[in-house]
Amino acid sequence: MRKKLKIINIVGARPNFMKIAPIMRAYMHHRDIEPVLVHTGQHYDEKMSDLFFKELEIPQPDINLEVGSASHAVQTAEIMKAFEPVVLEHKPDAVLVVGDVNSTIACGLVTVKLGIKLVHVEAGLRSGDRTMPEEINRILTDSISDLLFCTEQSGVDNLLKEGIAQDKIHFTGNVMIDTLLKNAKKAEDSNILGRFNLEKKNYAVVTLHRPSNVDNPSIFSGILESLNVIQSDIPVIFPVHPRTRQNIKKFSGNNLLEKMPDLHLIDPLGYLDFLKLMSNARVVLTDSGGIQEETTILKVPCLTLRENTERPVTTVLGSNCIVGTNPDMIIGAYKRLSAGDWHKSSIPPLWDGNAAERIVKILLDKL
Repeated sequence: MRKKLKIINIVGARPNFMKIAPIMRAYMHHRDIEPVLVHTGQHYDEKMSDLFFKELEIPQPDINLEVGSASHAVQTAEIMKAFEPVVLEHKPDAVLVVGDVNSTIACGLVTVKLGIKLVHVEAGLRSGDRTMPEEINRILTDSISDLLFCTEQSGVDNLLKEGIAQDKIHFTGNVMIDTLLKNAKKAEDSNILGRFNLEKKNYAVVTLHRPSNVDNPSIFSGILESLNVIQSDIPVIFPVHPRTRQNIKKFSGNNLLEKMPDLHLIDPLGYLDFLKLMSNARVVLTDSGGIQEETTILKVPCLTLRENTERPVTTVLGSNCIVGTNPDMIIGAYKRLSAGDWHKSSIPPLWDGNAAERIVKILLDKL
């Protein structure tokens, strides 16, 4: 009888919760695995963090490093310093990281330097834009990983082009979609539409957090200008990221917002409320990669306020369209959509709710 496989699993920021939840659940079906959950505390809002753990039924972390916010360099260094003793104490067979946040690369570096196997879930995604911190995190993590699990075929193709050995790469589908499909029915019970007096398919949802959009006054004001046009047609609900809210004040965006009675700035939402809000929207405008995937599975039109995407399957098969940040392009896309001129979408391969189970079976086979 083989000894139990000890795997340390890393979460650090809100998008990681949705990715780790189905993997932790899949471990429960395999007695040969001993999972350890480490929360780095990279993004830590006690209220939101607790809510996500509860809603997604994630077990409480075994260890919380509580590193908090800081610059990229300081945060990465603090995570590495705090994580190294954890690896030395637990002596895992592997460390599993998800996504592309600072916790991903920081824990990945510690792992491989200690001679432990590194597993990367959501590997191979590339935007081609190295000004994005996430792109650097993705490239570096993939280059040092022993097992790489891809959500879409482009991930496999990118890794092969970069010289990663084929036997390390596995196309397993998308764990974010596992979480969405598991929670879609539960999200129906949310009263979020009633709270904001919204009619199904008659409102827009916005999320903005990328520094390239919200730290640049001219780009940010151009996006707000677009939202002004849209809110004159339908209500716009805008759960505001803390960084974005700071910049609204800093750039005197409040003056502009006062002239938009149907643009509603609200606090960030829990997973189930946001899923219900997104599911019933006419359109979602975002700079988030994960939301491009979620709108694709929901078949809700998505306008991506960036010049590129690391998730091309959402535009080729899904409901996503890259519109950039030019107000004319954003407004033009919204008008086409409102006139019923939008491409048909379909569900990408293996986005079926079973990605985590495939991943765990491969871990048992390969580690």
